[in-house]
Amino acid sequence: MFLRKIALLNFKNIAQEELCLCPGVNCFVGDNGAGKTNVLDAVYYLSMCKSSLQMTDGQSIRHGADFFLLEGQYATDDRRHEKVVCSFSRKGGKVLKRNDKEYERLADHVGLLPAVIVSPADSALISDAADERRRYLNAFISQLDRPYLASVMRYNAVLSERNRLLKMHPDETMLSIYDRQLCEHGRTIHARRQEFVERLRPIVSEYYRRLSEDREEVELSYRSELNDRPFEEVLLAARQKDLANEFTTAGIHRDDLTLRIGGYPLRKYGSQGQQKSFLIALKLAQYAVLAQEKHERPLLLLDDLFDKLDAGRVEQLIRLVSTDDFGQILITDCNPTRLQTILDRAGSDYHLFRVCNGAIEQIRAAATDEPAPEPVPELTPELTPEP
Repeated sequence: MFLRKIALLNFKNIAQEELCLCPGVNCFVGDNGAGKTNVLDAVYYLSMCKSSLQMTDGQSIRHGADFFLLEGQYATDDRRHEKVVCSFSRKGGKVLKRNDKEYERLADHVGLLPAVIVSPADSALISDAADERRRYLNAFISQLDRPYLASVMRYNAVLSERNRLLKMHPDETMLSIYDRQLCEHGRTIHARRQEFVERLRPIVSEYYRRLSEDREEVELSYRSELNDRPFEEVLLAARQKDLANEFTTAGIHRDDLTLRIGGYPLRKYGSQGQQKSFLIALKLAQYAVLAQEKHERPLLLLDDLFDKLDAGRVEQLIRLVSTDDFGQILITDCNPTRLQTILDRAGSDYHLFRVCNGAIEQIRAAATDEPAPEPVPELTPELTPEP
């Protein structure tokens, strides 16, 4: 997957920019708060229809504006061309178009343009509650399995209805109706999560070893009450507790992704460098599974690489992702000299952009900028909000 051009209008602190990217490494440097992360978030947004951060669509609109618009031109690994336009306005809501045709459902777009982001926000996967790790699993699997996404949405809707019913002290018959629906969708979700965690586990271990050269063994596992008994039994055993608490206390909405190092919880026993290396290994494993399933190398977005990661590990990461197994890469850093030194030492060719207060300037072009197989239409000359 190759994002040839991206245009941004009123997106966060970026007023209006149009960027031409190279198929390899694209670097964005500038001070903290300049808008580097916003560029990567715009790329992620065009893939996932939402920000990579915990932000509402309205919070992504530039201060003083009423809408934002993003437009991307892509060339896929099998030589297809795609144009994706996403706009959001305070009055009209969100509109997403693929090759000028509007989607009826945003969920139908997820997975078309696979992307993986590594950012400081990933630390929430270690430090925050289990819902962050479930959200990660859902976003990952949804890029590969649209029925899974539909099951998650339906499960959450039924769960909300069941919780509302529990506050009304319902009879057994009514609860049984909701239980059957929860079990139907919950079994599907559990099976897919379990399958993908099993696929990730050995790849995470291998990438961690190559990144850190640490002797510790790392482990990824999926913790669920459904691992040991059927969902129907889980709900039945929790029935009295649910009635007393007036919400659903058991189910796949309480599952977790367990991260361990040397047999111990990563959160308590891993150093900052070990934790960061584990998270990067997890994201690279996600990348590998996506590429295998989609027959398409995803976009790799590396935000603020030096956050809790020393230069040696960053250089090893750059060497890893510079192989043919990886496609286009976007990187941000606040220190251009440091990043250029590592890229030059790794032998990477790259575009370099400077970001300052939302304005973006290209200051270096890759020496070998591979052209796409066919010409890609120019971006819209004048960006206007979608109706």
